[in-house]
Amino acid sequence: MNNYHYLFKFIIVGESNVGKSCLLLQYTEGRFQVGYDATIGVEYGSKEIIYDDKLIKLQLWDTAGQESFRSITRAYYRGSIGCFLVYDITRRITFDRIQAWVKDVRQDTNNRIEFLLVGNKCDLKDRKVSYDEGRQLSIQLGCEFQETSAKTGENVEFIFEQLTKKIYENIKTNKIDPHDPNHGIKIGRIGENEKITEIPKQKQKSICC
Repeated sequence: MNNYHYLFKFIIVGESNVGKSCLLLQYTEGRFQVGYDATIGVEYGSKEIIYDDKLIKLQLWDTAGQESFRSITRAYYRGSIGCFLVYDITRRITFDRIQAWVKDVRQDTNNRIEFLLVGNKCDLKDRKVSYDEGRQLSIQLGCEFQETSAKTGENVEFIFEQLTKKIYENIKTNKIDPHDPNHGIKIGRIGENEKITEIPKQKQKSICC
């Protein structure tokens, strides 16, 4: 059913074991799973949120970080309007590889895509990447930055809401045309001018392999 104002397609990318699937699980189901297996191909989740009286459905694609799955996962980049660039603050190589992920995503997406840099596992003490380094990289990339913990839930909901608000504001200021199918946005059945203050009582989130 298309009972929403807008649908935004987001992708979550980064090296293996940085916590992409755990971020998705924490956001969509509010829980953390110890010993989560590495994603094979892609995982999917969805959630509906209200912003500015609009019901927005987020279509969330968590992609495998292994090179062997790259040809499969790149197919899911297409038609995305938002991308979370995730690294593990305790593994420097995952941070150093972010620029390569940006390049990879840009090859298969439109130039309206918005990025958000995420330093995950901020609950751990064995830090190898400083907060300031993450902030500086986000400035270079021209995107927002936040550190998160998929384990404790710290800032997890915030990053998804932050990127959603950014996309929505781009629509309001005509930087993005929601009627252009290449921009990763779909317009639902709810009228453009119809306001909503409560999410309909239906299944609002799901996750599957």
